[in-house]
Amino acid sequence: MRIVITGASSGLGKGLALHYANPQNKLILIARREERLYEVAESCRSKGAEVETIIADISDFARMREVGRELTREPIDRIIFNAGISVGHGGGVTPFEDFERLFKTNFLSVHALLEPIIPKLMEQKSGEVVFISSLASLLTMPTSIAYSSSKRALNAYAEGLHYQLKPYGIDVMTIMPGFIDSEMTRKNRFKMPFFMPTEKGIARITEAIGRKKVRYAFPFRFYLMIRIVLLFPQSLRDKIVNFTNFKKGNKPEI
Repeated sequence: MRIVITGASSGLGKGLALHYANPQNKLILIARREERLYEVAESCRSKGAEVETIIADISDFARMREVGRELTREPIDRIIFNAGISVGHGGGVTPFEDFERLFKTNFLSVHALLEPIIPKLMEQKSGEVVFISSLASLLTMPTSIAYSSSKRALNAYAEGLHYQLKPYGIDVMTIMPGFIDSEMTRKNRFKMPFFMPTEKGIARITEAIGRKKVRYAFPFRFYLMIRIVLLFPQSLRDKIVNFTNFKKGNKPEI
């Protein structure tokens, strides 16, 4: 199986690469940090996988389109869009530069890479496209407007792509995890509900991919809480969000 993984130098990307590293798979690992990516590639090779590394910043759209064209030289069985960033959970207005960087990395880079790949998938009438989104895409907290917005945009993109590619036998999956141990979540300075070790998170993600779940959100209790809150009247929802935001240590400005 030929599997492409973005953001493969650390965190979930590294975990996914190691999970799929076996003699039956060829991995194409994409990341910008060369030394770390090399270490991940060597670990995967030690497990018998054939590994190709591509050093690239996914927010470089010209480079991503070039990489996409290069990848179409052979059939693609699965591509996992894992790369993503956050600017943390701070108060105040997110600077435009940070907002732009988030959308470039978490959303626009996806289509830059996929644009030349989609026709190839349609031609081969097979393949899987997996998007690692977030539970934060379902309910936007005032301290994570940019991140949640970028992930909600990703959900919408994935939904449309699912309908577009399903007639061609291509599976499009959106995975929405909660808080999983990673470089991104270690920056948070508040108690993260239902916090999950990396290994457990990887197991849940890969199980969902194996079952070809079109949309999969976890942990289920956290997802259920969010769904219930979204059913509340807006006035009650406002109180819950404000209380949760206060618990993070971000008092509303007066």
